[in-house]
Amino acid sequence: MTSKKPRAGSRSRVKDRDAVIGPSSLAHHRPAFADEADQPNRQDVALECGWGKLILAHTYAQPEDVAREVQGERAGARNIAIYVRDPHVILAQAPQQLFLDPSHTFRLALQSFAMPDDVAVAYRIRRLNSMEDAEAINRIYLARQMVPADPGFLWTHRDSPNITYLVAEDPFSGAILGTVTGVDHVHAFGDPEGGSSLWCLAVDPGATMPGIGQALVCHLAEHFRLRDRAFMDLSVMHDNEQAIALYEKLGFERVPVFSIKRKNAINERLFTSPAPDDAALNIYARIIVNAARRRGVDVEILDASAGYFRLTLGGRSVTCRESLSELTTAIAMSRCQDKRVTQRILSAAGLAVPEQREADGSDDDVAFLQQHGAVVVKPSDGEQGQGISVDLRDAGEMREAIERARQFDSTVLIERYCPGQDLRIVVIGYKVVAAALRKPPVVTGDGQHSIAELIAKLSRRRAAATGGESTIPMDAETERCVRLAGYAMDAVLDEGVELAVRKTANLHTGGTLHDVTHFLHPRLCAAAVDAAKALEIPVTGLDFLVRSPALSDYVIVEANERPGLANHEPQPTAERFLDFMFPFSITRETTYAQDAETTH
Repeated sequence: MTSKKPRAGSRSRVKDRDAVIGPSSLAHHRPAFADEADQPNRQDVALECGWGKLILAHTYAQPEDVAREVQGERAGARNIAIYVRDPHVILAQAPQQLFLDPSHTFRLALQSFAMPDDVAVAYRIRRLNSMEDAEAINRIYLARQMVPADPGFLWTHRDSPNITYLVAEDPFSGAILGTVTGVDHVHAFGDPEGGSSLWCLAVDPGATMPGIGQALVCHLAEHFRLRDRAFMDLSVMHDNEQAIALYEKLGFERVPVFSIKRKNAINERLFTSPAPDDAALNIYARIIVNAARRRGVDVEILDASAGYFRLTLGGRSVTCRESLSELTTAIAMSRCQDKRVTQRILSAAGLAVPEQREADGSDDDVAFLQQHGAVVVKPSDGEQGQGISVDLRDAGEMREAIERARQFDSTVLIERYCPGQDLRIVVIGYKVVAAALRKPPVVTGDGQHSIAELIAKLSRRRAAATGGESTIPMDAETERCVRLAGYAMDAVLDEGVELAVRKTANLHTGGTLHDVTHFLHPRLCAAAVDAAKALEIPVTGLDFLVRSPALSDYVIVEANERPGLANHEPQPTAERFLDFMFPFSITRETTYAQDAETTH
């Protein structure tokens, strides 16, 4: 296996001023503005950052002015007051609207900072230089459940002396893998201490290379060091142990600095105690519960560990287990649980499904494999990708996979392997509300770490991005996929070499979701709705294999009676679920995918 070549022309779109950020180029990024010595010490400074205002509280003379500025938050934004001297005094101005942010502030002394030897060089750190970059930054914010910023704002302010936007780019694909924002305090308010700060560090949860966050932090620090700034501050949640460990490794030290925010739905979990048992809910139940409370729907947690809760509005009450509710009948649920029944019903409805047989250990199993060349083995009743082996071409491996699948269900199915992209389409109320390509976990070599180490690093990042729901199992199936590619787990991949470490794209085994709702071919939308109607299930996730979501050909391989509604950003799947549960609670116009214009 050889490294991929850089994409043709991938560097040509980068302007000279936006060259790769590094010690040799950062010196040329000193802004051509008035002499910094002439910068006045400004008062009452609040910088608009796209996601809200950064309020430099120590530039304000009156605490009530800080409180007023924090409360002046525009809808959907988040204001942060940093460098608060007397937080108790500011909180006293509006105790019902403001709260003390439970974050630590860390400071890095820049004049003694040196780029660590282990900073990854497998990607390019550069400044934002196109509207495409701005849209990618916003996509990463949404994927990490962060407050989005208007891409137009980011693009318009790309040359601001106050704010610097850096991105990490994959030099092979041109994809944006991460982003960080820096604020220059000298240009922002004539800071006599010569400081700077770091904000909005975010890495794409689907990024396959390690060390992206560290590289962004270090290059921003070097950027400000070459501007002769004295320090760089950042704020991090007190319980974010992984991030704190990184900052301390880089030389950051805690400083007694406080921040204040406004109480709103975005940061509700920071200033309220969780409702009883809420902490035990998984991400799929939590997304619905939180959306319900924001809408004024009463929530009663029945069994948090199993995901059961009751939603009540007016005289209507519905019990749910995550996205499975009383509105799904036992018949519909059983049709989805038994994959044999699912296949027969969808086939009878004229929908495309792969050929299938029940494994019985006879020569007919081998004959089925020989007929189709490659097969999938899976338990008849299973979920979360458990017990599934894909693209089996050897009779011995097929028999081993059958035995693994029997650990999850006594009935095991052998299915014709259909190559293609794994597409999940979510249908609620017989309308398509979201579609996402599911991609298997892929690691990218850096020439330093073993495949096992790369998998562990990617697994930690996937877990952090999904509330612990997505991890890559270090099991026989992962080892088989690595071995099929010609590697051992302790092998070191060359820089830039990509390796898929699972064949399945299930989120629970490390897969990633990539929204394609507005590119979905109308025939795929229609097939998903027809499948839901054939199964008589109002809320379902259909698993398709397609050449492309923009093309019409497909096969349906599975229907899920309890589809996960999390990780489908930017589609508001939980909102659409509540629209279906409580249609009289809808407060804005609802647009569904099949009603929207599609791109072919």
